[in-house]
Amino acid sequence: MLNKNNLTTFFILAIPLVLIVVSVDLINIRLLNRLAIILCINMVLVLGLQSFMGNSGILSFAHIGFMGIGAYTAAVLAMPIRMKAMALPDLYLILKTIEISPYLAIFIGGLLAALVAAAISYPLMRLSDAAAVITSFALLVVLHTIMVHWSAITNGPRTLFGIKYITDIYLAAGIAIVMLFLTLLYKESRYGLLLRAVRDDEIAAAAIGANASRLRWIGFVISAFIAGIAGGVWAHFITSFSPNAFYLKETFVILGMLVIGGTTTVTGAVVGTLSVSIAFDGLRTLENMINIAQVFPKPIVGMTEVILAISMIAILILRPGGITGSLEIGHWPSIKRRLNR
Repeated sequence: MLNKNNLTTFFILAIPLVLIVVSVDLINIRLLNRLAIILCINMVLVLGLQSFMGNSGILSFAHIGFMGIGAYTAAVLAMPIRMKAMALPDLYLILKTIEISPYLAIFIGGLLAALVAAAISYPLMRLSDAAAVITSFALLVVLHTIMVHWSAITNGPRTLFGIKYITDIYLAAGIAIVMLFLTLLYKESRYGLLLRAVRDDEIAAAAIGANASRLRWIGFVISAFIAGIAGGVWAHFITSFSPNAFYLKETFVILGMLVIGGTTTVTGAVVGTLSVSIAFDGLRTLENMINIAQVFPKPIVGMTEVILAISMIAILILRPGGITGSLEIGHWPSIKRRLNR
């Protein structure tokens, strides 16, 4: 269970999400509502990545692939039966007659992503360092290739459409808060503590009975489940997408959020998501304004991505632990002093 400091961390980190919901509801501007929903979904993705990468110390590129599994699963299971005949003409007969609640479909999408991760990842969890990073990238390529070519389920490289719209700011923020709690709970659990022990010193951890492969496998499966849930929520928000949504560009954005915020803490995941999302949307708006005003003879393309990449490099050089460092916000000395008064 979470102790006093960890519960403090949870409540402090949940405050921005509650404020976002209240602000969007009061202002009632469609663009802000859309940006807030995307921010919450990205936060769920980053929290899922942190649950494995932060505790194991192993960089995982495959995370976005499991988001894709969750998105396609939720989309196909909840799609209206009449729409399936148009959107997925080659869909398997057993799936053509199935139409379940989108909320249940999102949960099943998370479970299927976790099941796929559990089935294929155990041998990979024996690896570490560069070998583990390369195999995770290879796994992303495999998952993307399957999504591109499995036309019966994904409509191939073409856009899948006809998905129900159910994701509003309340659902997105609610799931983000739930995943925030679960990520903190896993980090402070026996499995999370042992996995960090393996990360810091595998030989010493093995001496106290820690099974490195099994602990990494559990963390990877939990991470895939969270990514699958995020994928389902995103699918029912965007309502049409193709496999290209689950590849390198999104991978590097999510990695950038975690690296800039701090990989080892849940606080870093939340702070990184908030800071990068605000900066990303602000820079993209600035880029568009510059192009519309024709400040330069030719349009600027890719300024947002370049600045994000430079920020990652600067953070890695100046603050290897990210913006928040290695302590959760509930363990910061200033916060602890206030709690002990």
